Amino acid sequence: MDIRDQKTLVLVKPDGVQRKLVGEIISRFERVGLGIEEMKLVRVDKNLAYQHYADDEKWEASVGNRLLDFFKENDRDPNKDIGTSDAVEIGKKVRDWLATYLVEGGPVIAMVLKGPHVIEIVRKITGATYPLNAVPGTIRGDYGFESPFLANIEHRAIENMIHASGAPEEAEREIDLWFPNS
Repeated sequence: MDIRDQKTLVLVKPDGVQRKLVGEIISRFERVGLGIEEMKLVRVDKNLAYQHYADDEKWEASVGNRLLDFFKENDRDPNKDIGTSDAVEIGKKVRDWLATYLVEGGPVIAMVLKGPHVIEIVRKITGATYPLNAVPGTIRGDYGFESPFLANIEHRAIENMIHASGAPEEAEREIDLWFPNS
């Protein structure tokens, strides 16, 4: 794929929609010159949510290991807080929490953005996955305060307002899932 025609999927998650941040989020992407190829409001069903967060042991282990690092850094016991210290099992729990939030949290705005280096640019504008760690000037840094600690002790997804594909292969898979007729 020509880097000039790169596409990515962005989801404004239920917390971003509920907080009426859709316009602000879209304007940040438009101000840097990214184009919106497609956009829709979606009430996510369980099937779509679980396809988006695919049952992938590599992803689950990665997510689980990041949380285990967080627990270690914060002198927390994952067995006490979420019932396991196995990285893959933690990843499976997080997958369930994320899917549940997409289904039960309210509507989602799904959009395909296009432009040179769009995946990299969108990820920079979006900010760190954990809003508490996101720098000011990013979407999550300006509008979020959520931490893994809060979400984990409440056994729920981190409310971080936005999803952005992390790699070209991921973007292609997600765009095909959310916009199958394009």
